[in-house]
Amino acid sequence: MSESSQVSEVGGPGASAWREPGRRVRAAREASGLSLREVARRIGVSAATLSHIENDKAGLSVERLEAIADALGMDAALILHSSVAPRRRPKTPRSNRPKGKPAEHGSWRDYAPLKTSPTLDAALIEFLTVGYHGTSMRSIAARSGLPTSSIYRQFTGKQDILMRILDETMTDLEWRSTAAESEGDTAVERFCLAVENLALFHAHRRQLGFIGASEVRALDPRNRAAISSRRNRQQSLVDEHVYAAIRLGEFEVTHPDDASRAVVTMCTALPTWWQPEGRLSADAIAAEYVDYALDIMRYRGRRVH
Repeated sequence: MSESSQVSEVGGPGASAWREPGRRVRAAREASGLSLREVARRIGVSAATLSHIENDKAGLSVERLEAIADALGMDAALILHSSVAPRRRPKTPRSNRPKGKPAEHGSWRDYAPLKTSPTLDAALIEFLTVGYHGTSMRSIAARSGLPTSSIYRQFTGKQDILMRILDETMTDLEWRSTAAESEGDTAVERFCLAVENLALFHAHRRQLGFIGASEVRALDPRNRAAISSRRNRQQSLVDEHVYAAIRLGEFEVTHPDDASRAVVTMCTALPTWWQPEGRLSADAIAAEYVDYALDIMRYRGRRVH
């Protein structure tokens, strides 16, 4: 057998031990206590590629199996013939993509509180509590502890404040989107990273995401057009990855435009129900949403290099 032969193609005596080799690799890795990212680093591949291998969505060559075995400190044969039953998709999946670290921002997966002004912080709480139309400049001033005259020296009015909040929201999303997708080597990887980023953002920035969805209608036509254009660009990026994957034969979805909108919408809807104290962490829900998105696109699991 050549080094490029696929483990999944092996037959003969004991062939049952070779079924679902990726799931056996995952069982061995989890038994070793090493994270997916750490093993991926040791064998020199992206975490996304190793994730596809572990889920039997990518072929596993003998050469790569041996590299994984070395990283785990195990014998390759023991991995495939282990009595440990291959585990199915975990109930609480982990985020399994490599972290990007643009020097000017840090990692796109890290979410520190946004540095804003007391006025914007107060306005955000007011908008969330009583809505844009129920909020007044006086109530923003009272909540911020600043005189109304001071608020007016910073902003021309309530519309200006809302626009500033939405602008900062989109700016935060945009740099993360660029950083996330830059890590993908293939159309499918870039699609997965884009979905993961959208899900993480709307979980961690759920208050801003909620305002973005519920109050954009309160903007005047010019401001609404500006924000809508930036939001539409995020949809267009996902569309581009979907069509690229279709051209490569990776996605077999019948109605790509509808499917792409469904994927983005399920991510942007997270602020309406997801809570940090709930069953799934932000990383877990993002990983789960990537799986959902691949299913929606009818991803057939062809080899991802």
